[in-house]
Amino acid sequence: MSDVITHAVAALNEKMGGEGFDGTAKFVIEDEGAIIIDENGARAGDEDTDVSLTASAETFQAILEGEQNPTAAFMTGKLTVDGNMGLAMKLSGVLS
Repeated sequence: MSDVITHAVAALNEKMGGEGFDGTAKFVIEDEGAIIIDENGARAGDEDTDVSLTASAETFQAILEGEQNPTAAFMTGKLTVDGNMGLAMKLSGVLS
């Protein structure tokens, strides 16, 4: 597992405050790997989920640090979403 994935899992779990997510989502970080978010929180993984969000490591880090709005990243093509758009919007609230 890459350092980027390890850092991102820790940051996501901190943002979620120990709470899980109602549904399953996958963040695909280009050239690094994937993170699954579900009722147990965030972890490294690459199984099928209800929604998949893909971005570069730089975009994902900017979203985690609050420097990039997830919705704006989607609207400008920096973040792609495949699957349940409602869950993607709900996840945006978790990340903000």
